[in-house]
Amino acid sequence: MIDKVTEIFCLIDDFCIEIDKVKEGYLIAQNAPQKLRNRKFKMADSEIITILVIFHLMQFRSLKHFYINYIQKHMKSEFPETVSYNRFVELQEKVFLTMCVFLKTCCLGKCTGISFIDSTPIRACHIKREKQNKVFKGFAEKGQCSIGWFYGFKLHIVINDKGEIIDFLFTQGNVDDREPLKNKNFHDKLFGKLFGDKGYISQTLFEEMFIDGIHLITKIRKNMKNCLMFTSDKLLLRKRAIIESVNDELKNTCYIEHTRHRSVNNFLSNLISGLIAYHFLPKKPSLKNHHLTLMLLIMKELLKPLRSNSR
Repeated sequence: MIDKVTEIFCLIDDFCIEIDKVKEGYLIAQNAPQKLRNRKFKMADSEIITILVIFHLMQFRSLKHFYINYIQKHMKSEFPETVSYNRFVELQEKVFLTMCVFLKTCCLGKCTGISFIDSTPIRACHIKREKQNKVFKGFAEKGQCSIGWFYGFKLHIVINDKGEIIDFLFTQGNVDDREPLKNKNFHDKLFGKLFGDKGYISQTLFEEMFIDGIHLITKIRKNMKNCLMFTSDKLLLRKRAIIESVNDELKNTCYIEHTRHRSVNNFLSNLISGLIAYHFLPKKPSLKNHHLTLMLLIMKELLKPLRSNSR
């Protein structure tokens, strides 16, 4: 694990050095009327981001317990100058923008022509305590998913066949699943075929995306007429469960969802650092050798009529 921490820190530190060089051109001039204090912080930005990322990778459930009982006791050689936990929580807001840029530029995958889309609820609290929640008042909204009603937000993600996140969008809980796809900036990286569940059925959306070079494929509802579909598309649609596995990894391994947040800013930093941690997972849900898998599944589909006739 120490080797992994060193690798993550080096990547993040190199990125922070480059982004600091970019920031220098936009800082207030030194000959300003009021001299600005330019004292160095005790902990570097790269150290703070690395701690937040490995917190999600090591599957701890409490940041305070992880920081005080693990980082400050067992990782003194890697992080020699640590601050108090209260100060560390304050510094999370300072590195939030850097984490967002690092995630968007270094941690997202590329479209391969086969993509899957889905949304997952991020609960702010239990639905019965929605009116008592003061932290997310005015931000979180009541929404509904396949499991039932929830109070919080939605995370919309698009992944490729390798299990890599191509793009993501964070919305309130009452936003329709199809709404992000109406924004061209959300799917400008996509091409080829996009597989979704029944919540993405829309004739208008299908036509608009088809013009942009994206073929949206979904299952049909019971009250809809059946339509012809390529066997390969039909079989890949069965593999849409891969994105459910990615959501499970994000929630249970990277721990992007919990209900103990005391500020919106730290809630967002927890979400972003969890998405970064997913990029560094050694194994991701993927369709390995999907071309070979498709050929085998197509052969099984073609042999079904022969088996029924032989009986």
